[in-house]
Amino acid sequence: MADRVLGYLESTRNLAGSAAALGGLLLTFAGFGGVYWPVVVGGLYGAGALLAPPRRPPAPAFEEPSSRLDELRADLATLRAYLERVDPPPAAAERLEALTGLLDGLLAPGWVSEALADDPEGVHVVARAVRRDVPEAVDAYLRTRWWTRLAPGGRAPEEELERQVTLLHGEAQALVDGLREAEELRQRSHTRYLEDRGGAGTVRARTEQAETGRPPEP
Repeated sequence: MADRVLGYLESTRNLAGSAAALGGLLLTFAGFGGVYWPVVVGGLYGAGALLAPPRRPPAPAFEEPSSRLDELRADLATLRAYLERVDPPPAAAERLEALTGLLDGLLAPGWVSEALADDPEGVHVVARAVRRDVPEAVDAYLRTRWWTRLAPGGRAPEEELERQVTLLHGEAQALVDGLREAEELRQRSHTRYLEDRGGAGTVRARTEQAETGRPPEP
């Protein structure tokens, strides 16, 4: 109860009402309130309290999307260290290197990672590849390879690993292509904006002259 009372005393409503009531007291001392000055002061306090904006709790401050990528960069470094300790087949090793290169390029600090941070689905794709898909694929290969040596037969684990890494590389490449297309669309949109701003005719005329070597027709 005491906290609620203290909170109201510090609230904007009470401060605004008190300021209005103080104005009423000043009017009373100036001779405008008369015998009804308590009503005037109380009414001004109530009006000030009602007109004051309600207390607004501060909005939660969530971390910036780009800050989430710092953990992913550290996890990718851990994944690279893990891959250096295993012995994947040459074809899969080459594809793993290409895949981690793509992921490293996406997470490298700069405007590329900033574009990735603005794409929650893209961040999810990268996080899933780094933290689950690649470690699971390599670990399953190592375990299956051991059993295959004891009981040969069936599909070679090397082929399965290569297939999995190929699919993951395709998924990462599709993400890169999507981000690139978004930048191309942004560039084309800016071109259309410049054309629509009023200089489209001059730009086209100069382009035509540069391409043909002849001045534009009147």
